[in-house]
Amino acid sequence: MNKRIKTFITIAFVATLFLSVSCKSKTEQNTEADTEQIETAEKQGKEYASAYVCPMHCEGSGSDAEGTCPKCGMDYMANEEHQKDGHTH
Repeated sequence: MNKRIKTFITIAFVATLFLSVSCKSKTEQNTEADTEQIETAEKQGKEYASAYVCPMHCEGSGSDAEGTCPKCGMDYMANEEHQKDGHTH
């Protein structure tokens, strides 16, 4: 009986170790995908999509004309990634 208990404990330990390792890799993959989605969503605001943007990307900043950021006072910079009418030609 003592040998059966040792075998059972060994199998349980190996199974637990296997499950914890396999779950960890899935969690890391999900975290990377979630981070990418968050970054994409964050860069859709006016402070990223306007023709002129604040270098600090202050919330609510950004304009279609040159000027200064109302939050931090920095001069707007031309947004090289700006797409007029939402698409490129």
